[in-house]
Amino acid sequence: MEHEYLNNAVPTIEYFKHRAGTPEWLIEYKRTNFIDITYIINGQAVYTINREKITVSEGDVLCIPRGSERSAASTEPKRFECYAANFTMHSYGSDNEEIGNELALPLPIHATVGIHNDLIAHYRKLNEDFLSRSPGYVMRARARLMLIIQRFMEILVYERDTHRLDPRVKQAMRYIAENYAEPLTISGVAAVVSLNAVYFGTLFKRETSLTFRDYLNNVRLGQAEEMLRAGKWNVTEVSTLCGFSDVFYFSRLFKKYKGIPPSSVK
Repeated sequence: MEHEYLNNAVPTIEYFKHRAGTPEWLIEYKRTNFIDITYIINGQAVYTINREKITVSEGDVLCIPRGSERSAASTEPKRFECYAANFTMHSYGSDNEEIGNELALPLPIHATVGIHNDLIAHYRKLNEDFLSRSPGYVMRARARLMLIIQRFMEILVYERDTHRLDPRVKQAMRYIAENYAEPLTISGVAAVVSLNAVYFGTLFKRETSLTFRDYLNNVRLGQAEEMLRAGKWNVTEVSTLCGFSDVFYFSRLFKKYKGIPPSSVK
């Protein structure tokens, strides 16, 4: 899967700041030794990144790669508000203990994402963590930063904002996650969310870009892969426990989606 390398990412936060109404705010022009993700909540500012001027305003996000030259100044400092996180990111080492290669993010330097209350809530909690310095705050801060990065990835890279899904589709997805081992049908799940099966199928595809059957298979196959890796069950047992009534159909589907037969999973 594209960008799967980020599943093993470990961020180290160098600096975090909530800037709000700072008089004569500016950043001097210099080369950074960190990734800078800045989310603008209010007002306007002009950034110069690698000698290119970029005007940012409410709802914009900057993802400035490590090693970039940048400076910034607000055009309206009393109104300007943003959250800025400076960090480096590395992958796990081969033994899952040592820090490995440095990673970059596949986000554009400048994009407009709009104002998202859930993102602002994550940033506010991150700010609280840094101000309080209470026990465990480093772990919490890392976790919150990864949630923020995931949301920007979701909006800008995957182009699928799950926070804006129809609530009935969200309910259906939760139901599938809790009952994937059962013999689920589109009509049965549609009834759970009080919709006609035909309308539900159209709505589900529009909201998720997947048919109900494809989504259900993805959930079941994902769980099946995890169970096979655990090595506690054989292929027939995994097939049954993940909701497939025919082990041969399960095996064909698994190879189609995962690229290898289930018996080869280690």
